Amino acid sequence: MTEKTCAACDCQLDANPIRVKIGGKTVEVCCEECAKALNEAGASASGVSED
Repeated sequence: MTEKTCAACDCQLDANPIRVKIGGKTVEVCCEECAKALNEAGASASGVSED
């Protein structure tokens, strides 16, 4: 079986990963901190402002 890793930090994912949609693609992360980091990176890359 292939081990799944976090899209943000490459830590091994447990049985309940957090799914985050970025640029129309869904990725899995290990924690809320990684989810937030990916959301901020996705917004920055697309030029979207949260203001």
